[in-house]
Amino acid sequence: MKRKWYEHRAIVGTLALLAAVVLTGFSVFWFSDPTELVGRPLLPPSGEHWFGTNGQGQDVFRRTLAGGALTVSVALLVATLTVFIGTWVGVLAAMARGVWGQTLETLINMTLVIPGLPLAIVIAAYAPPGPITMVLVLSLTGWAWTARVMKAQAMSLRERDFVLGSQLAGDSLFTMVRVDILPNLLPIMAASFIGACNYALAAQVGLEFLGLGDLSIVTWGMNLYWAQNDGALFTGAWWTYVPSGLGLAIVGFILTWLNRTLDEIANPTLGDRKWWRQRLPKHIPIEGGVTPVVKDSSHA
Repeated sequence: MKRKWYEHRAIVGTLALLAAVVLTGFSVFWFSDPTELVGRPLLPPSGEHWFGTNGQGQDVFRRTLAGGALTVSVALLVATLTVFIGTWVGVLAAMARGVWGQTLETLINMTLVIPGLPLAIVIAAYAPPGPITMVLVLSLTGWAWTARVMKAQAMSLRERDFVLGSQLAGDSLFTMVRVDILPNLLPIMAASFIGACNYALAAQVGLEFLGLGDLSIVTWGMNLYWAQNDGALFTGAWWTYVPSGLGLAIVGFILTWLNRTLDEIANPTLGDRKWWRQRLPKHIPIEGGVTPVVKDSSHA
C-alpha cells in the first residue's frame, strides 16, 4: 500500500526542523530584543554571550536565531508565489489556443532571457527596502523557470485521453486545468517549490549582503552584511558570520533532503529500490545483474 506523505519520517522531520527554525526565531522577538546593545563590540564567544557580540555590541546568538525566522519565512513566501505564478502561467500557455497562448509564451520567453539576479539588484536598489519588497522582487524575477517546466509538462498532458474526453464533454479551460492538469503536476510543483526556496535563500542573502536590504531588520543576510561592513574577515571575528552562514547551509541541506524524499514519492521505482536494498542481504545485487526473487510466504 502506498504511504501518505505524512507517513514519511524524512518529510515530517524536515518540516519540523523548518518550523522549529521559524518559531524559535520569532520567539526571540517576543522574549528579547536582538538589536539590543549588550556589551562591548566584537566580544568572543563566552558563557555570557554564547556566540559573542558583533561590531555594534549586539548578541550574535540572538541575531542568529531571530534572523533565521525572517530569512526562512521570506524564502517560503517567495517559493509559494513563484510556484503559483509559474504554474498558472505555464499551464495556461500550454492549454490556451490562439492569441492568449502565444502572448503567455512570449511573456515566459521574454522573462527567461532577462538575467534574474541583475534585474533583482536593479529593482531592489530603487524600491523601498524591506521584507515585502524582497518577496515581490524575487517572486517577479524567479517565476519564469517554473512556468517553462510546467508548460512542457502540461503540453504532454493535454494530449492524454482524459483531457480529450473533458474537451469533448464541453468542459471549460479552467475546469480542465483544475481537474485534469494540476493534480498530475503536484509532484513537479513540490520539487519546484523546494528549488524556489533554495533560489530565494541564495538571492535574498546575496541582495542583503550587497546592502540592498533594510538595515534595521535582523536576517542572516543582514548579519553577513554587518560582519563584512565591520571588517570581520580582517579582524578574525569569525563568530559574527559563521553562525549565519552555517544556518544557511543547514537549511539548504534540509531542503535538499526534503527534495530527495519527494522524488522517492513521485517516482515509486526509487522508493521500491531503497526498500529492497534495506531488506535484502548485502551480497545480493538488485540492479545491473541478478534479479532477486522473493518467495511469498502466504502461498507457501
